[in-house]
This record gives sequence, C-alpha cells and structure tokens, in this order.
Amino acid sequence: MPGRVRWVSTVLVYSDDASVREQVRLALGRTPSADIGRVEYVECADGPAVAATVDAGGIDLAILDGEAWPTGGMGLARQFKDEVEDPPATLLLIARRDDQWLAKWSRADAVLPLPIDPFALTTTAVDLLRARATREQTTGQAVEDTPHFGLRHS
Repeated sequence: MPGRVRWVSTVLVYSDDASVREQVRLALGRTPSADIGRVEYVECADGPAVAATVDAGGIDLAILDGEAWPTGGMGLARQFKDEVEDPPATLLLIARRDDQWLAKWSRADAVLPLPIDPFALTTTAVDLLRARATREQTTGQAVEDTPHFGLRHS
C-alpha cells in the first residue's frame, strides 16, 4: 500500500557512553517525520545486549557507536549483515575520519561523524527508515514476521 504511514519505528541506540545515547535520542526525537510515524527507542550499553535485541527481531534501525568499547559498533554492523537473515538498517557513528575504511568494511548502511549533527542524523535516519518501510511494503513481510537466526556471541 504506497504512502502507508508506519506508525511506530523501533530504533536501537548502542553506545557504552550514556551521553551519546542521549544525544541520538534528543537529535532524532519521537516523530522525526510524519510519514514514518513515531519512534520508539531501545537503548543498549554493551555488545551482548545489542546482539540479543537484534536477534529477537523487530528493530528497524540500529544506530551504533563505532567508538564503543569493548564491543564496537563496526563489528556489530558487520555481524548483523553476515548472520541475521533480515538485519536492521545500520547507521554507524565514527569519531575519526581515518576509520572510514573500517566503516566501509562493516557494511553499515550509512556512516556519520561524531560529534552528532542533529540535522544530519535525523535526515539519514529518516531516509533509512523510509527505505526499510518501502522494502517491507514491496515484500509484504513485516520485520517482526521475519525469522532471525541466532547471532554468535563470541
């Protein structure tokens, strides 16, 4: 159904730094664009929690801190692309321009620099959520209906 409004988009925000998670939430807000509807957040502060949350399904967009420690967002983005049948869209936040090659290796759908630029974050996140909603409409299968395979938590 073209033009259908997605009433709720679920966004996972991962960083070991609570202030980064807060900056993402504040920049994106609850309703960044009328056509994607409301955003609900799932926050994770460590890699195993991110893996378990993505494995459970229902995440539309994962915003991952590439600087998080000990599990970085780059490795998680790559793991999702390799091991999850229908991975969420991924937006990677990186602090160093020299890490662009690693961001490319991660196969993240988008990459933005830290510190967070609220306009760039919102524009990029909305574009990724729209693309995911369009894909769901095209395939007729909601993300929640997609079987997810267990991630290796090594």
